[in-house]
Amino acid sequence: MSTQQQNASTTPDFRAMGVGLADHLGALRRELHQIPELGFDLPLTKARLLAELTGMPVEIHEFDGWSAFVVVVRGGRPGPVVLVRGDMDALPVVEDSGEDFASTNGAMHACGHDMHMSALVGAVKMIADQRAGLSGSVMFMFQPAEETARGAKRMLDEGLLGIAGERPAVAWGVHEVPAPAGTVHVRAGAQMASNCQLLVTFRGRGGHGSAPDTAIDPVPAVLDLGQQLQMLVTREFSVFDPVVCTVTRLDAGKMYNVIHDRAGLGATIRAISKDTTDRFGGRAVEIAELVGRIHRCGVEAEFHVNCPTTLNDPRAARVALEVARGLFGDDRVIEMDRPVMASEDFSHVLEQVPGAFLFMGALPDGVDPDGAPQLHSPQARYDSGVLGDQAALLAALAWTGELPTA
Repeated sequence: MSTQQQNASTTPDFRAMGVGLADHLGALRRELHQIPELGFDLPLTKARLLAELTGMPVEIHEFDGWSAFVVVVRGGRPGPVVLVRGDMDALPVVEDSGEDFASTNGAMHACGHDMHMSALVGAVKMIADQRAGLSGSVMFMFQPAEETARGAKRMLDEGLLGIAGERPAVAWGVHEVPAPAGTVHVRAGAQMASNCQLLVTFRGRGGHGSAPDTAIDPVPAVLDLGQQLQMLVTREFSVFDPVVCTVTRLDAGKMYNVIHDRAGLGATIRAISKDTTDRFGGRAVEIAELVGRIHRCGVEAEFHVNCPTTLNDPRAARVALEVARGLFGDDRVIEMDRPVMASEDFSHVLEQVPGAFLFMGALPDGVDPDGAPQLHSPQARYDSGVLGDQAALLAALAWTGELPTA
């Protein structure tokens, strides 16, 4: 009998526990929402979370020089290590949500990380309270710097996967989305896209705007490359393995009557497979260099993969669907038919540990999903009422242990 089967036969009533914790988690979320912090250094956020964990029968492992930490709960029975993650950082967005607990410090939890932290604390408490019946251990990953796509990789580089004494057998994460409150969304394979950037600078020879024949103008090269990138998307990549390339930055100087000696562009690229990500990057750099030659410009072209595609193990996706349906019923669980083209640095963890990343809807009552503010919007709002269920989902996933073999 597998560990998953053993645990499944003794699964506590996490849903009921979540109901009991819901008000407390909502209050914690409101506190965290008012102290948003950016990047790697989150001293207020970390201190509030550690205070919440004080007195629990857990191990706390901190990382030197920044705010990451891991909480380990040891079960009373032998079994695998399971990793459950929540991210902690906010965005440099001035809040305009209208909430009575809105942030006023110029940053905002516009991506729901205050919800993620609160639910993760709830899951820690549930698992710790039931640790005698748990087979194995659960490590709860409290991660900074998700918004810069750097935090998960740094935790991995600094020994995350060895903290509990052995490598995790499975990894889980949940993210709020602007969908009906309490709904769970997941799919096998690509859940979210890769996050890449293309930076290109063309160097020409400056001159007067009235005499372009005496200069080498880099602006036509930038315009040409923008068109070539769109041709690349539509002519070399299948619509069934899509890539999105959006030019988001143009730079060509400030004077209208000057031919400047340099011009550049920046683009964000998203793809749902490693092959497409890598192939697009190689071709984009190659085309930029060719465009530079055509326009007699020097070229500096760089393609960076900030985080890879978020790939859900098919076994983990199946377990997630079963667990969510068991907790909430079929009508609240959606098997997604296509991935989301946004990205997530939990993908770095899923490259090394099989698992799945899920979405939970958290729209307030009466808000139309079609017109709701999206993630990262200054007007973004989330319903704290889902936190008990979100904590229960995380705890129930952790309880399942290792993935089935087939």
